[in-house]
Amino acid sequence: MDKTTSLDKFRVPVGNQEIELQQIEFEAGGVPLLRLRIREHSRFTIFDIDAVTAGHWAEVMAAWSKQQLAAVAER
Repeated sequence: MDKTTSLDKFRVPVGNQEIELQQIEFEAGGVPLLRLRIREHSRFTIFDIDAVTAGHWAEVMAAWSKQQLAAVAER
């Protein structure tokens, strides 16, 4: 049986979507993946991504967030 470990779960302030981050380890082997589950009412969007993709995504999101927060602070 595949092993799923919940890493974090939170709600988005705008839109109220529920986001859960999970680590997925497949019984058949291979590298663990990061599963991103987005729930909007009864609809789910699920991404399974590798560590390289997750790292790149995290860097871009962190840079964007810093820019937005800095712009708000300047106002």
